[in-house]
Formats: sequence, structure tokens, C-alpha cells
Amino acid sequence: MPMPAFEEYEPAGDCVCRGCAQRRRALARDRAIPLRDGGHPAARGARRALVLATAAGVVFGGGGATAVALSAPATGPVSLDEPGSPQGGRTPLHGPKGKPGNPGAPGRPGAVKRIDRTTIINRAKLWLDAQVPYSMSEYWTDGYRQDCSGYVSMAWNLGSNEWTGSLDKFATKITKDELLPGDMLLFHNPADPNNGSHVVLFGGWVDQTRTHYVAYEQTRPTTRRLATPYGYWTNSAKYVPYRFNGVTGGIVPQVPGAVPVPAPVPEAPAAGPKPGDAAKTFPGADKFAPGATNDHVAQLGRMLIERGAYRFYPKGVADRTWSDHDKLATQAFQRAQGWTGADADGIPGAHTWRLLVDKQGKNIPPTVGAAPGPGGVRAYPGAAVFRPGRSHPAVEALGRQLMKKGFGKHYTSGPGARWSEADRRNVEAFQRAQGWRGAAANGYPGPETWRRLFA
Repeated sequence: MPMPAFEEYEPAGDCVCRGCAQRRRALARDRAIPLRDGGHPAARGARRALVLATAAGVVFGGGGATAVALSAPATGPVSLDEPGSPQGGRTPLHGPKGKPGNPGAPGRPGAVKRIDRTTIINRAKLWLDAQVPYSMSEYWTDGYRQDCSGYVSMAWNLGSNEWTGSLDKFATKITKDELLPGDMLLFHNPADPNNGSHVVLFGGWVDQTRTHYVAYEQTRPTTRRLATPYGYWTNSAKYVPYRFNGVTGGIVPQVPGAVPVPAPVPEAPAAGPKPGDAAKTFPGADKFAPGATNDHVAQLGRMLIERGAYRFYPKGVADRTWSDHDKLATQAFQRAQGWTGADADGIPGAHTWRLLVDKQGKNIPPTVGAAPGPGGVRAYPGAAVFRPGRSHPAVEALGRQLMKKGFGKHYTSGPGARWSEADRRNVEAFQRAQGWRGAAANGYPGPETWRRLFA
């Protein structure tokens, strides 16, 4: 999925050539009064604010916000790795359309609310599911500004709209190795806060190499979740990891596309059952008898599909009635563990169930190049195959199928076994042709993309 480009707003002028445009930018900077108060954007001089406000029709938020820098199309190629996310300044919560909704001063770093990591990620997903449009001047229904810093303020439940120059006051600097879901990666450019400053939420590592991570971010055109090189596409060395001071223990969420992250060890054993314990307990073999209909059958099918059993499910999803599809998929998973005979009879036992719910053991191996399984779908090899630098026969099979379907225009020398940007862009084109948008069309094939390609 191509990255949106950040372009500083160009004041109106008679000449549109690049030299004149650069001169107008330099002139606007020269007229600006130097930043005071630690680089806070509210301290910018009236002349700079007037130039930007008059030319762009910007809206100032709560008296402490900086002018909104709009993005105008530029001549030449669009950058794929620049954050399209200029930002507003510190403001209280607002109502929709910028109407004050929660009067009062912005949040104070010493008065942070306690929040666990699962809640942070779940709050981030609210905007992802809603595909909230990016804006420096608009406020979502929860009162938070629809830019990158407003997004992190919302996920951390700060009760105010912060900016990249203040978010670090609510957090503690950590190392790369200490990153856990719900932490942030922050780049603040004090010399020109609207030029490159950006912040994202860390969702987990993509693989064990820790070269890429799942980033939740608010950027143009809408909220997204995307595998991102550490620390970011540009200015990567300047992105600093931070941990919110109000974060508590609790379940570390498993983000789609990220490798499992060990949960923090509690200081003392918690009394009583924990959330999710019921789903982890083996329900008994009688739940998987011929004709049995219950939620455990559907849960088993979903877990098996995640582990590579997609080809055994003709409709692409598991239902609540036990069938031969479930038995064949279970048997394939058991054989992947090296089990034979009665240990691989296709009926889940306590050991099979534990490996599935704890995401342990080996995945079902793909059958790329072999005959399709039930339903005519070849085996989905898993998301980890389609990552930068990975080589796998499934990548080449994917490329051939994309070309067969008419989605190979980004290949210059034909598909190969090594995952490339050309593969991603072709997959994105195919996904968009299905009518998908946002995170559903990020160019990384999931089980449904795979099924539609090979069906």
C-alpha cells in the first residue's frame, strides 16, 4: 500500500515552478518568530500564523493549537515513506467539528490514568475499524483530534489532545529490546514540528529478526495498521521508543501479523480464573463427535485456519458443526507435529488443543504446487512468508497466479521466490479490485486474498 506523502503547504503565488515554491517556503520560515517555551507551536509569531491561516483557511483549536498545514499535490513522484501527518497542538477534548466538548486545560503529565496494554490496543483498533479520516482540525466523536498525536492521546486515554512535543512528558524512554504492544515510537522535530514530526503505536514485532514491527498510526488518508521497518520509513534513527507512565500489567495483546510477545510476569498470582481461561481449557473429546454442534468446533476451525489449514474449509470459514473438514484439518496439524497412528487420528485431544490455543508447535506445511485440497483451495502458507527479504516457493506461486489473474504489471523481470515490493504492489492492486480499502488492501496476502487468488 503506497505511503502518503507529506508536503508542506505552499503559499499562493503566480509561479508554480519548483524554484519559486522553495523560495516562498524559505520566505515564510524567515518571517517566523523563533519558537519559545521548549518549541511549543503556540509560540509561533503572528506573521507565520497569518500567512498559513489566510492561505489555507485553517482552523485554530483551543488557543494552543498551531496552524493546520495542508497537503497539496506536488510535481514529480510521490514518496512512499514519508508520514503524511502534520499535527495540531495541545488542546482539551473537543466535540465533533471542533466544537468544545470538554472544557478545561490539557492533561497534566503527573495525573495520568492507569491503563493496561490490551485496552490501549483495543482503543487503537476502534479508529482502525472506523477508518477515521486524517485531519488536523477535525475531532472524532470521542473528542480526540484526528492526527497522529491525537491518535496516541486517544489510545492512552490521556483526556487531552497532546502533540509530539508533549507526549514524551507522559512517558519514559525505553530501549528497542524493551518495546511491548502499546508503547510508542516518537520523532519530534523541534526546529520545524510540522516537517517530519510523527508518532506511532507499537503493535508487536513482525518476526524474530526485529527489523519490522506492526505500527498503528493516524496518517493520510485514514487510520492504518502496517508492517513497518524499525524505527520508521524515514528518519528511522530519530524515532525514540517510549512507554506510557500509566501503563499497567495485564495481557499483552497478540496483534495480527506480529510474532508473540511474552506477557509480563505478575508480581503475585492472581486469585480466581483469568479472562480467556475458559476458551483455553480443553472442552472434551465429546464436543468433536460426528454431528456435534457447538462453539468449540468453530473455535477449533478458526485456530486450525490460522495454522495453515485453510485449504480444508471450502467456504473459507469454520462453522459450529463438526465435519470431515475439521477432522482432516486436525489430522494435518497433528501430522505436522510428527505424530502418527492413533496420535494423528484427526480428533483433537488435550495436547492438540493446548498447542493450538497457546500458538505453539509447528504449522501445517503448505502444498504449493500440489493438487488443491477440499474446496479447491491451495494451502495458505502463513503471513510470515510474505515479509521483506523472505524467500519461499509460495511467493513465486503467488506471483504466477497474480499474473494469471491480470495483476502483474509491477513485475519487471517476472515473479520470483523472494518477496519484493513488486509483489506487494500487485497484491494491493488485486485486493483493491475486490473492493477492499484501508488495512484490508495493504498488499500483504491473508487467507482470504490467497483463497480468492487460487479458487
